[in-house]
Amino acid sequence: MANAPVRVRFCPSPTGNPHVGLVRTALFNWAYARHTGGTMVFRIEDTDAARDSEESYEQLLDSLRWLGLDWDEGPEVGGPHPPYRQSQRMDIYQDVAAKLIAAGHAYHCYCTALELEARRDAARAAGKPSGYDGTCRTLTAEQRAAYEAEGRESIVRFKMPDEPIVFTDLVRGELTFTPDNVPDYGIVRANGAPLYTLVNPVDDALMEITHVLRGEDLLSSTPRQIALYKALIELGVAKEIPAFGHLPYVMGEGNKKLSKRDPQASLNIYRERGFLPEGLLNYLSLLGWSFSADQDVFTIPEMIAKFDVADVNANPARFDLKKAEAINADHIRMLDVKAFAEACEPWLRAPHANWAPERFDRAKWEAIAPHAQTRLTVLSDITANVDFLFLDEPVDDEASWAKAMKGEPAALLTTAREKLDAADWSSPESLKEAVLAAGEAHGLKLGKAQAPVRVAVTGRTVGLPLFESLEILGREKTLARIDAALAKLAA
Repeated sequence: MANAPVRVRFCPSPTGNPHVGLVRTALFNWAYARHTGGTMVFRIEDTDAARDSEESYEQLLDSLRWLGLDWDEGPEVGGPHPPYRQSQRMDIYQDVAAKLIAAGHAYHCYCTALELEARRDAARAAGKPSGYDGTCRTLTAEQRAAYEAEGRESIVRFKMPDEPIVFTDLVRGELTFTPDNVPDYGIVRANGAPLYTLVNPVDDALMEITHVLRGEDLLSSTPRQIALYKALIELGVAKEIPAFGHLPYVMGEGNKKLSKRDPQASLNIYRERGFLPEGLLNYLSLLGWSFSADQDVFTIPEMIAKFDVADVNANPARFDLKKAEAINADHIRMLDVKAFAEACEPWLRAPHANWAPERFDRAKWEAIAPHAQTRLTVLSDITANVDFLFLDEPVDDEASWAKAMKGEPAALLTTAREKLDAADWSSPESLKEAVLAAGEAHGLKLGKAQAPVRVAVTGRTVGLPLFESLEILGREKTLARIDAALAKLAA
């Protein structure tokens, strides 16, 4: 396959919300396709009617679009190997299964669940491997007819070769699986429904996938698929066996594998909090790969230029939310101011904003945006940082009020009001000098002097640069809010 154009695939099942481990797999496939000038195939494995949903399917497409992970073949794009949803390819799987049986690569297995469990228990007791023991491998036509006369149902099993399966994993190097560890396995259910063990490699074969990059949890199925591939090549269904690369686990709290049930696993959480797609992808790429020894923050084009699956680390990668946030903050600062302002706008309107739509003032927002950009970790932080500009009065935060209004705040605020009223409001430096002078009049340094002013005007003890904020809010509103604070203190 060395000279074949790279063809990778991303083939999720539409069950539940997309999770970050799934996105990491999509990202590595996409980056490898883009790095090599290859093809990214996107297909949907939706044969599990009990778990799959159209809502999850739409969420998958929407999530990939939001992340910018485009595909060259698949739903909504088309391509030379349609359809790209497994639920629409059932006749293909039935045909391949029939060919495998006819060629002697697969057989009907009539063993009941009770019989299988009894034989597994006996094997375990004897210290032997407890996989399927091949009972139905050599049934005669008469034996099969007798089982069917009893009313027994059968599954279809693939016949594994009695020799080791050896392959070179792109991430883990050469691996060997002995026959006793890879017994014959089911490929079609008793009701005729094909299993993942059949449909996944058949689709890969027919779509001419050259590189299978997937999670470590699927490593144990690889020897089965390689044996199946050899049979498919013999039947003319497949051309070659793809190269396999198994990506490391993403670990969560307590060094346990990050699962869909973990709160930090859902992609939607990061989207709703206002992660930039570029920031999230930058971080996820570091879960098993590194750009360089001394650089963690980079653009997606830079990643594409350097990404090679041969550089993926086999060791498990731990998901670190604080690092993800720090990298996202770096990407926020990398935006030009106009792009930053536009990216924040969804969080400046309902349902995120707690002010009426008509209160939003674009001129004020564009003026404050450069000062806000350096302070955010995620875009949703912007709402609380700038709400004082668009609310009729600042947020009533009693904890902030109690923290800032210590000593003799009324005297300090009265003096600060006088100084600010007389200041030049075309310069934040002039406003700073006014508050500094008020503090000096009461024996306070600037930090102590500005705290009551900040809470009176913005409602919070921390926020954007104070004097730039006062300038943008304006003299009239600033003085009115100080008056309101003085009235509250007097009461």
